[in-house]
Order: sequence, then structure tokens, then C-alpha cells
Amino acid sequence: MSTADPVRFGVIGLGYIAQSAILPAFAGTPNAHLSAIISGDARKLQVLGERYDVPHRIHYRDFDDFLTQGHIDALYIALPNHLHCEYTLSAAEAGVHVLCEKPLAVSEVECRKMIAACEEAEVHLMTAYRLHFDPAHLHALDMAQRGALGELRYLTGAFGQNVAPGNIRLSPLDEGGGSVYDMGIYGINAARYLFGAEPLEVMATSQRRPGDPRFDYCDESTSATLRFPGDRLASFVSSLGSASIGRLDLLGEDGALSLSPAFSSALPITLRVSTPEPFARTFPRHDQFGAQLLYFAECIQHQRPPEPDGYEGMADVRIIEAIYHAAELEESVALEPVEQRERPDVSQIIVRPGIDKPDEILTSKSSQP
Repeated sequence: MSTADPVRFGVIGLGYIAQSAILPAFAGTPNAHLSAIISGDARKLQVLGERYDVPHRIHYRDFDDFLTQGHIDALYIALPNHLHCEYTLSAAEAGVHVLCEKPLAVSEVECRKMIAACEEAEVHLMTAYRLHFDPAHLHALDMAQRGALGELRYLTGAFGQNVAPGNIRLSPLDEGGGSVYDMGIYGINAARYLFGAEPLEVMATSQRRPGDPRFDYCDESTSATLRFPGDRLASFVSSLGSASIGRLDLLGEDGALSLSPAFSSALPITLRVSTPEPFARTFPRHDQFGAQLLYFAECIQHQRPPEPDGYEGMADVRIIEAIYHAAELEESVALEPVEQRERPDVSQIIVRPGIDKPDEILTSKSSQP
């Protein structure tokens, strides 16, 4: 592939995140071209195909044959969590690069299969951590790395929303449903890059709100504490049954900072710093999904491994598994040490113009793969 040629993407899974953020992001990403959409819903394929002038509109049943035809260079996987592994393996076998929504998979075992398949096929695997390119988060990270807060001591976070019955986030835990796979993962990932380390131990408790059928198969909310080297702590609460909140606070010996709404892709994010020279800065809303598309396309064009890669995604999944295990046992769970990974820094800031959310095309029938 020439570095001048745009990377041809397919997007598989046309649910809310694909429609509201991924598909419209291609318009502002000159090095990435939307060449295919894949779904089991004929109406979505027709309407969205026409809306974005997509040349290839593929049903799930025809996906494997389509992969062999050479129409796409990369696949953006926006499917339910328990399907990430299966479709990554198919893409890798066909020599197609993979950008996969978080969580990378439901288990560390699945993550390792995905990583191994992509390495064997010599294709890139990137975990779609949009905040690894976000200016608010990376400026916070830069302050932490420069010692502006003194020695870092603890981090707290909260991410919650009140989901409606039938929401995909309410899937069983073994399918990647629940508050930690969907929302707590943001606090886990932020703690790892802000501390620049991997946790050693996990403590957690979960509750399901008896009598509410939404939470028959997954937790409503989970509170977790991660212990990091240097006796540093990260604590967060994730919830699928609360008012909306997204907040992150990082405290050192000499100062503190906060981000709010910390994990939003649709709102401005405000960074507040409490040091001898306090300040606040609000970063305007921008297209976080376009930023990661642009970055991954550059990695493919220049044959450069991405950050965040598959190992970065696996690091969080193994922690999520430990959190739910600790909650079940009602005792702490030790984490096996892992090698230090390459982490994001301010050089990765990418800002693309904000986009308006288009009208959503609702599912007309059962359309799961």
C-alpha cells in the first residue's frame, strides 16, 4: 500500500456507537475511507449505505467470503463484546488490520488469541481507546509525568448512567455485559497511564439491586480499588443504574487535578488543577473517533505498530476479570506482574473538528451475527 492511498475500512456492527460516532467520523479523516458496512439488518445497510455512499453493504452471512475479495484493508469492530474475538480472528486470517472497540474481548484468553492471530498474520491490532488521543487527558498525563502534582498518591473516579431495559450493556457478564466492562474500564485504563504502572492487587464489591430485572445477569454497580507499586491506590465506581456522571481526580503530595466530564466523547472536558498556581481549562468538544481512525490509518500506511495495541487492551481485560473475581470471593485478588507497555503521551494528541450526531436507524429485527 502506498502512503498516499487512503486506508479502506469496513465497519462491522451498526449499533449506536457506529452510527453516532464511527461512521460520520470518516468524513473528516482524509487517510481513511469507508468502503464497507457489515450488519444483519437490511434496512440499516440500505439507509446507512446511501447516507455515507458506501460501495459494499454486506450481510453477516456473507462476511467471510467478502473478506477474501480484497475490498478492505482494515476492519473496525463495533460488535457486542463477546463477538470481538471471533471476528478479529477472521479478519487476521484474511490479512486485514483490526481496530476493535473496547473492551478488546471478554477474557484474557480471548485477548491472547487475538494478539497471536494478528501477530502471525503480520497485521495491526489496535484497541479503540479514544482518550489516548484526547488533549484533556494527555495534558493531565503530562502534568502527572512532569511532577507538577508531586509524588502521585491516589486516583478516584466515577462513571455511571441509568440504562434502559434491553440495553446491550445489560448482557450477561460472560458476554462482556456489566458496568465494569462498559464503564469501569475507563477508570482502569486512566489509572494505568496516569500512574505509569500496572496494579498488583484488586479489591471489589458488586451489587445487582434485587427486584430490578435489568440486572438479572450483570451487576448494576461495582466499586473497585487497585493497589499499585509505591503504595498508590486507584478507586472507582461504575454504574448502569445511576444518574449520569463521569469524573476523575488525581492527587499527589503537592497538588491535585480533576477531569469532568472525564470520559465523554460528546461534551467539552474541563481540566482543573489545584497547585500553588491553580488554573482551569476547558477543551472544546472534538471528534475523538476521527482522531483514532486517522491515527490507525497512519500506522497502517507507515507500517508502524499502534499504541494502544492488543496488549494494552488485554491489560485492562485481565484486571476486569480480577475485579469480578474479587467481588465474588469477597476478598482481594493478586495480579500477576506483566511487562511494562508503551504508554500514551502528549505527542499523540489529535484534534479533529466536532461532528453532529446523525439520526439513528433503529434495529428492524434480530440482526446479531
